[in-house]
Amino acid sequence: MSVNRRSFLKAAGLTTLSLAGGKALASESLKKPWIDSGGLKAKRWAMVIDLSKCREQEGCTACTDACHRVHNVPEFENEKHEVKWIWKEPFHNAFHEQEHEYTRDNIKHSKALVLCNHCDNPPCVRVCPTKATWKREEDGIVMMDWHRCIGCRYCVLACPYGSRSFNWRDPRDGIDEVQEDFPTRMKGVVEKCTFCEERLAKGLMPACVEACKEHALIFGDLDDPESEVRAILKERYTIRRKPALGTEPEVYYIV
Repeated sequence: MSVNRRSFLKAAGLTTLSLAGGKALASESLKKPWIDSGGLKAKRWAMVIDLSKCREQEGCTACTDACHRVHNVPEFENEKHEVKWIWKEPFHNAFHEQEHEYTRDNIKHSKALVLCNHCDNPPCVRVCPTKATWKREEDGIVMMDWHRCIGCRYCVLACPYGSRSFNWRDPRDGIDEVQEDFPTRMKGVVEKCTFCEERLAKGLMPACVEACKEHALIFGDLDDPESEVRAILKERYTIRRKPALGTEPEVYYIV
């Protein structure tokens, strides 16, 4: 099949427009449903995680189980194929730049709950060539469009928190019971936590927050002075992961 110069330039122009305007296109096609819905809204969603309460419930996986179940996150025996949205890391790995030789042993040898930090300055967004990941202007959630993802993994390399997983295998092979109300992904794309944006649109809190019986995960509007998140940040000293990088993570930790 031959392609003349005019047809080629037209196709090239559309491709360039698609890439250059990816964020706008993503906003049009994916953002509208929950903006106009009667769901939970905020100017800047953020989470506080009380690690002292997590330590009291060592071995608890309620938040991880709930998140992975509702979002069809697969489980594979081979660690090389692991996909995770929220999980626990040794404290040293999560906060190695903030510990010292006098850090209490119960903290130093504990595990910290980690997930996508939904950074205010997300490096993953800057490197994505197709705008498959972007930060929502209305509430700051760092989103993923799995249909746009081409599997280049630039975002995986750019994320300094290891918060993104690549599907080396078809995720559906690792799911016992598929939840029909949330889309399954496909082999060759990246996925991560999205702060349960689909639940927020329905007026529900994130699955991990709802599942935690100890109220160790607190979720709310960082820009609302009356929110529980702001009250906790005012009353308790908190830390963030790798703050020196300038990514401005919006997940805060009570140690």
